[in-house]
Amino acid sequence: MAPASIHLITAAPLGAPSILEIVEAILAALPGDAVAVQLRARTASGRTLTAVAERLASIARSHGARLLVNDRADVALAARADGVHLRRDSASVAEMRALGVGTVGVSTHSVEDVRQAARDGADYVVFGPVFESPGKGPPVGLAALERAARVGPPVFALGGVTEHNVRDCLRAGSAGVACIRAVFGASDPVSAARRLFEALGS
Repeated sequence: MAPASIHLITAAPLGAPSILEIVEAILAALPGDAVAVQLRARTASGRTLTAVAERLASIARSHGARLLVNDRADVALAARADGVHLRRDSASVAEMRALGVGTVGVSTHSVEDVRQAARDGADYVVFGPVFESPGKGPPVGLAALERAARVGPPVFALGGVTEHNVRDCLRAGSAGVACIRAVFGASDPVSAARRLFEALGS
């Protein structure tokens, strides 16, 4: 299965307004096969996270999109999600494969991180921060993104990505972009996601 053009990493609370409503509205506005939703909720209990993941998996499937769960293979399997996304200090790709998880992606912050993820057999990597982004540390820049994109697994640019610089990411070899603040931090997440998608194809 080819990676999506946009990875939407959830940042909104699981409560009201419901992340389910926001994601469903976004997926209704975009071609589903171009989107992967990455469920990130570090403070949620396993029970709450599983309940949300089950609903999100159903929503994603109905729109032809995919759902990835951050770190929690147990939640991904219980919800019949499409895979997991790992931090650098999470369980290994091999451990995820042994559990029967589908797609496995890894967060990376340097070209060497990407090389290690490739050696480990990751299906894709998220790389960044490419641009300035609050709380994400110094940006690695487009030159590093270009080097990372040559390593092997599809690379998705993260960090400070907006509709105004996504084409720069694609020219550097990125397979797409991963977004948190640009979409879920917007006053109108649906419009923000639509503009981002349109910029990717312009």
